[in-house]
Amino acid sequence: MAQHKSAVKRARQSLKRHARNQQVRSRMRTLIKQFRQAAASGDASAPEKLKAAEIGIRKAASRGVIPKQRASRHVSRLTRQLASASK
Repeated sequence: MAQHKSAVKRARQSLKRHARNQQVRSRMRTLIKQFRQAAASGDASAPEKLKAAEIGIRKAASRGVIPKQRASRHVSRLTRQLASASK
């Protein structure tokens, strides 16, 4: 456990950041799962779910939870998945 005042503060901040990042990452994964289920079942709401998933992924990247390149890769793969499902 941290002893110095500054180390105690850093530990406290780290816990807050971890909880916030976990929440953002969990929301992003949920949106991706919802899109994949809609695309697999041929649901008509798949394009809207893709848009929601893209917003969630980009938001996670802008907040620094995931790297921007990983966000782009996720969005690209999901978009290709929608295109192949609609064929």
